[in-house]
Amino acid sequence: MKPIQSELKAWMKKNKNFQTSYQNIRKEVLDDPSIKHFLANHPELTSDIIDKHLIKLYEYKSQSKQCDRCKSLGGCQNMIQGYSPVLEADNNDIRLSYEKCHKRLEEEQNEQQQKLIQSLYMPKEILQARISDVIQDEHRSNALGKVLDFLEASKQELPKKGLYLYGSFGVGKTYLLGAIANELKKLEYSISLIYMPEFVREIKSSFKDDSFNEKVDFFKKADILMLDDMGAEMQSAWFRDEVLGSVLQYRMMEGLPVFITSNYDLDQLEQELSTTRNGVEQVKAGRIIERIKQVTTDVKLSGPNRRS
Repeated sequence: MKPIQSELKAWMKKNKNFQTSYQNIRKEVLDDPSIKHFLANHPELTSDIIDKHLIKLYEYKSQSKQCDRCKSLGGCQNMIQGYSPVLEADNNDIRLSYEKCHKRLEEEQNEQQQKLIQSLYMPKEILQARISDVIQDEHRSNALGKVLDFLEASKQELPKKGLYLYGSFGVGKTYLLGAIANELKKLEYSISLIYMPEFVREIKSSFKDDSFNEKVDFFKKADILMLDDMGAEMQSAWFRDEVLGSVLQYRMMEGLPVFITSNYDLDQLEQELSTTRNGVEQVKAGRIIERIKQVTTDVKLSGPNRRS
């Protein structure tokens, strides 16, 4: 049996149109700067070897290299989306393989970091909040210094105290919380971001599937716990003492920071926590406030109502 290369050459001689097209493609491939660079670095590759692997060289030429022709991962032009071609010479042979491109690696990193934020009933807008937007807002400047100090310290070691952010309705407390969470995920910290009224309902419903202890332990042990809108939920003595008190006590003992937002300052929150169906329980509410003080630094946010 004749070698296939000989058969192909014989067929090409009989078909001049194909031969012309082939030569045009060959010239186009060999004139490509990236192919020229590759062949210049591998002078051992003869014309016969190049012709044998011309289809590989053509495939390499036609693909985007590390996103140089792609604006996004979704707009990837390559045969394998998110993968960039790589040419290698090995023992007088040419190999074509693919590796993950920059945009795919960025996407995977973002997905991995996003998994670090576990949220309960938080709006999508908050989960996409950016600290750069906060920096541009002069009304948050009084809190920004403490936020940036926390983020800077977190690059070395996680501080033991988070922030208690309080202020009027709509001043941007929750958005700031989301922006902080998105900065901390870049440092590979795990974050639990929870809307307090739903947190209360979630804990109460956990008795139905015996997941109470598991859920409370999860909130206790996250690197960073963020509780949004404390004081807005219908408070019960049981939740205040057995859940909130237990979580704060654990984090205080372990030196794990907590971030809290509220419409109330700490004195006002104490009054809210003290009022239950059983009457006014000032001592027990005061105990919760003391734990909050141990795991947070209180900061007031002011400014116009952004929701009006």
